Amino acid sequence: MQAQIQATRRFSILSAIFDVLDPIPFGFFVGALIFDILYANTYTILWVKAAAWLISIGLVFAIIPQLINLGRTWFGKHRVRTRNLALNFWLNVVAIVAALLNAFVHSRDAYATMPTGVWLSVLTVLAMALGRILLAGDTVTYKEYNHGQA
Repeated sequence: MQAQIQATRRFSILSAIFDVLDPIPFGFFVGALIFDILYANTYTILWVKAAAWLISIGLVFAIIPQLINLGRTWFGKHRVRTRNLALNFWLNVVAIVAALLNAFVHSRDAYATMPTGVWLSVLTVLAMALGRILLAGDTVTYKEYNHGQA
C-alpha cells in the first residue's frame, strides 16, 4: 500500500490582497531613501519634499497589508506560525514606526531633516528588507495524506 502525498494550497482573498499590496510600501520607502540621499548630496529642496510624499504614501499603503499580516500571523486558525513569520511581522512594525517618525522629521524645514531623515529611511528599508529575506527562507507546505484512497 502506497501513501499518496498531495500538497494543497490554502487560498483566501486576504492572502491575495496581502500578496498584491505588501511590496508597494517597500517601493515607496526605497524611493524615499534614494531621494533623501540625493538631497544630502545636492541640497535641492525638491528631493526632500518628494521623499516626504513618498514616505506618506508608503505609510498609507502599509496599513492594510500589516493588518492582514497581523491576522494571519497571530490569529490564523489553520496557519503554521514559524519563527520567521513572527520576526517578519515585528520587523514590519519597526519599519512602520520608523517611517512614521520619518514622516514627522520630513515635515520640518528641508535642512532640518538631515541626517535624521536619511537614518530613519535606512532603518525603514533595512527592517522591511530583512523581514522579506527571513520570510523568503520560510516554506510552509500543507500536505494531505491519502492512504490508498481515491
